Amino acid sequence: MPMAIRVLEIGGPGVLSWQDVAVPAPAAGEIRLRHTFVGVNYIDVYHRSGVYKVGALPFTPGLEAAGVVTGVGPGVADLRPGDRVAYCSGPLGAYAQERVVPADKVVRIPEGIDDRTAAAMMLKGLTAQYLLRQTTQIVPGDTILFHAAAGGVGLLACQWARHLGATVIGTVSSDDKAQLARAHGCDHVIVYTRENFVERVREITGGRGVRVAYDGVGKDTFMGSLDCLSPLGLMVSFGQSSGLVPPFDITILSGKGSLYLTRPTIGSYASTPARMRAMAADLFAVVGEGKVRVKIGQVFSLSEAAAAHTALEARRTTGSTVLAV
Repeated sequence: MPMAIRVLEIGGPGVLSWQDVAVPAPAAGEIRLRHTFVGVNYIDVYHRSGVYKVGALPFTPGLEAAGVVTGVGPGVADLRPGDRVAYCSGPLGAYAQERVVPADKVVRIPEGIDDRTAAAMMLKGLTAQYLLRQTTQIVPGDTILFHAAAGGVGLLACQWARHLGATVIGTVSSDDKAQLARAHGCDHVIVYTRENFVERVREITGGRGVRVAYDGVGKDTFMGSLDCLSPLGLMVSFGQSSGLVPPFDITILSGKGSLYLTRPTIGSYASTPARMRAMAADLFAVVGEGKVRVKIGQVFSLSEAAAAHTALEARRTTGSTVLAV
């Protein structure tokens, strides 16, 4: 019988349990997959810890994986057993050796991209795609700030932004991560543990600030990110790894230069199969052409998902983290 990680109660990494699971035959519009690699993302921590509610317990976490089609249900005409596919959206359940998923949630993996890379880049890469190409269009001459530049989304987004012609300022927590960020698209790197990132951004930009600040950290950096923006600048708050952003008076935005603020999610941008596949095609193109390199910093076995979560929450990871099935 296949195995999967199960969350029996909300809590820390220790609640992740390795158990047998039954996998049904695919119903109409579904496919059955044998996973090869599973992507680990911070949203998995939110689901496990209860920051984001997922409904009834127990559940199998995970939104991202790559694998091989082993069966197709009635009505599925564009996929067949043996096809290599990847996905990064609901329903939950990626932390499993095998599972059934809706056929319209997956994309074929192009030749030249291996399963491990596909699992490492789908959610983070599609996040980078909508941040840079849809939330706002990054164009040559832009200057942007990207927090957690050595993280999974950061390494992909900073390279992509540089490819689009932007000057990229990244923040990291250590000198080792600074070196990694410089090698993956950052023109300037700020080590926030010893430098005031607001002061450094103003120094780097000659006092002008940046047009866009991308903040997936949340509580610890949100207000400082606003201070880094030029008048009419855009604050993109797309995560909260340090905690939820407290409520604030929106007149702060006018006082700092008529700023714009958005809180985007991949669910809104990849809301239909057609939109999701167009975004994936854009991502596969820049990776396939070598414009964006996927850095896999950590590989754990699927049964070691708790260790992967512990490392992620302690900010001991760089790039993408995957679970080998």
